[in-house]
Amino acid sequence: MFSTELLDKAARALAAARAAGVRIATAETCTAGLVSGCITAVSGASQTFERGFVLYHDSAKATGLGVPEEISRAHGAVSAEVTQGLAEGALAHSSAGVAVAVTGYAGPGGGSAKNPVGTCYIAAARPGMPTLVERHVFAGDRDGVRLAAVGAALDLIVKRLA
Repeated sequence: MFSTELLDKAARALAAARAAGVRIATAETCTAGLVSGCITAVSGASQTFERGFVLYHDSAKATGLGVPEEISRAHGAVSAEVTQGLAEGALAHSSAGVAVAVTGYAGPGGGSAKNPVGTCYIAAARPGMPTLVERHVFAGDRDGVRLAAVGAALDLIVKRLA
């Protein structure tokens, strides 16, 4: 189902989490569980992957996992601020030691002048450390954007655990 490249990234994220002695949680909007699915496609993931949250409807991603409604109103549901809040909320609603969140516009609709289709925000949070947030604009169709976001999310887990 997932490419060898994505599965290798998932294996690296799992290995980094194991080495750090933590479990992984995810909070996903536009990827709708694909990050979790890719991680759990790796044999032995159940020892390290704790849980995933899928927040797909606008109301869920805008205020899910404790993100204050005023943040979504001020910045939009697809924003660095909301994505950071989702990653930090995934930590707060789990016993994981690292969490990654993804929001974005996979297309073909959605997007804006500021955040066109293909824009994805990815955040990785760890207790006691600054939350890392990245903005990407991926090319391709809906599936291509979503899979590119999965790869970027897995990379950011490793980066946050380094």
